[in-house]
Amino acid sequence: MENDTSEFRYLPGQAAALGVPAPKTERLALHLPDGRTLSAIRYGGGSPEVTLLHGAGLNAHTWDTTALLLRRPVLAIDLAGHGDSSWRDDLDYTPQTLAADVALALDAWTDGPQVLVGQSLGGLTAASVAAAHPASVRDLIIVDITAGVRGDAAPSVLGEFYRQADFASLDEAVDRAMSFGFGSTRAETERGVFLNTRVRADGRIEWKHHFAHLAGSALATTPDAGAAILASDRSWADLAAVTAPITLVRATRGYVADDDASEFRTRRPDAAIRTVDATHNVQETAPAALASLIAESFDASRR
Repeated sequence: MENDTSEFRYLPGQAAALGVPAPKTERLALHLPDGRTLSAIRYGGGSPEVTLLHGAGLNAHTWDTTALLLRRPVLAIDLAGHGDSSWRDDLDYTPQTLAADVALALDAWTDGPQVLVGQSLGGLTAASVAAAHPASVRDLIIVDITAGVRGDAAPSVLGEFYRQADFASLDEAVDRAMSFGFGSTRAETERGVFLNTRVRADGRIEWKHHFAHLAGSALATTPDAGAAILASDRSWADLAAVTAPITLVRATRGYVADDDASEFRTRRPDAAIRTVDATHNVQETAPAALASLIAESFDASRR
């Protein structure tokens, strides 16, 4: 049984509430050529069949409920600068740079083509992986993002929220999160904060992800227009190069506007677009619907 400080302390209760068995879970670490470490969680026994990539400011645990509902071997990766993965000294968290790490992880931790699912920043990263490494991806599912979504689409409240990057206690961090409306209950908010923070050497609590510590420059300001256009062009090029079947999952209360969805359909008319009643973090606000879509994609790829 996991003790009270385990990162997997919440899973048995989540599994029981969902009426599913709690899978074996394991924290993985991959040492990269440049000295950084990439971290991930493996759910279930056997080689992963589905790989999940989270959005900016999140970590692999955002997929816990989705992974439990899938009831298949799943790999959830902490992107560079997030969770237990190393921060980048060059601050390069573009999808193409993140994708290079993911490709190495797939080589190390999987034995066959994956149903690759990415939400937000993870979605553009997944597209880059699928474009550059087609043999590694069976199906591509992009959750509430397209290459055309504005760099400032995230609510400005996030920039303000992350202006405080450390706290005297977990309770203080939970109080701040709840004051910004994150989490429907204190227990839910506590879980999210616990899994996205760590204790520093001086005893203070800090956010794990690098973005919180760059809030003044990365989240609180609009990206340079030229850089944003270049990044968009690169991600559209990635999407154009993907040969695997593509599904765009659009949240009803998410970031993909009608114009974004129309442009995506024009550029990839072969792709499926599915709408889910959820906020941007679909894996947290509609995990059952998302798990069902992933399962459909997985099953279709077996036919």
